Amino acid sequence: MKDDKKAKSVKKQKPEGEGKLNGLRSRRIRIMIAAVVVAALFAVVIMVTAVRYRGQDRWVTIPANSSSEAVRDSLVSALGLTDGNVVYDLWRMLGGGTSRAAGAYQVRKGQMSLLTAWRLSRGTQTPVSVSWSGVRTMDDLAKRLSRKFDFTAEDFLAACDSILPSEGFRKEEFPAAFMPDKYEFYRTASASTVVRRMLEYRNKFWTEKRTAKARELGLTPVEAATLASIVEEETAKTDEMPVVARLYLNRLGKDMPLQADPTVKFAVGDVTLRRITGKHLKVQSPYNTYIHRGLPPGPIRLASRKVIEKVLEAPEHEFLYMCAREDFSGYHNFAEKYSDHQANAARYQAELDKRGIH
Repeated sequence: MKDDKKAKSVKKQKPEGEGKLNGLRSRRIRIMIAAVVVAALFAVVIMVTAVRYRGQDRWVTIPANSSSEAVRDSLVSALGLTDGNVVYDLWRMLGGGTSRAAGAYQVRKGQMSLLTAWRLSRGTQTPVSVSWSGVRTMDDLAKRLSRKFDFTAEDFLAACDSILPSEGFRKEEFPAAFMPDKYEFYRTASASTVVRRMLEYRNKFWTEKRTAKARELGLTPVEAATLASIVEEETAKTDEMPVVARLYLNRLGKDMPLQADPTVKFAVGDVTLRRITGKHLKVQSPYNTYIHRGLPPGPIRLASRKVIEKVLEAPEHEFLYMCAREDFSGYHNFAEKYSDHQANAARYQAELDKRGIH
């Protein structure tokens, strides 16, 4: 009996090597599963990265406060139904949120849809290039800029009213705070950010050297921009601009009215006038330099840095009068004496009559 009990108390032993075999099998299974998972993930990565935008280069614009459905609509509108939905699905898979998506994104032909979705999910926008020229009024500038950003024209003008007076600009001088050039911003930039950035660019232009040049001419930077705006309206010929600038400086130095036709057009509100008549010269406006001496209250357009530099380089001469050439070449005849100017003006007026320009 004791031997039977002893036999029963002996634990059943596994065959030698069976435990090691089971562990090896378990490890092999885990390796096989891992390999399958890795292969599956690799296949997914290959599949996803192989999906590329097939259309032409496009800009995707996501308005601020867009819902997920609105994001999908924007993608489909810009990239097409198939490509747009692929990017949208990937964006959702990446955990993209609508709060980050707002902005503008350039999608180029052949670009991976995964990359587009990733940028959208991180809010990594493409900088928007902003350039403008030929702008005459702040309203015009505000309208142009509002087409590139999420803010309105009214927002931009309000930002100017808030920022520029504290920077030393009167309302009429606001155009002197900006210079036409090429700028880069994100579409979601605020109006205040745009105003401050462009003002910073203008301030960097006015180095101590340029400020000193203006001072030698008896001008402040704002007055130099104002004179440049008249010169830019007066002639499109770059080589003539310094001569025109000095002519007006000569008149200022002699306390003569500038009698600049572009200021009359600005006062009248019609820059297309081909012929200035007596009724135009009598228009009551502080910008009418036939009536008021000195420079007008502010620029009559947003002068470019090129023209401001031409003003600062104005060469010495004695001309006091100018009249458009009768050959309509865009150049002017200059004169020191009024009698010579009258002769130049008579030839030009005769040619206007001949061509029926009123």
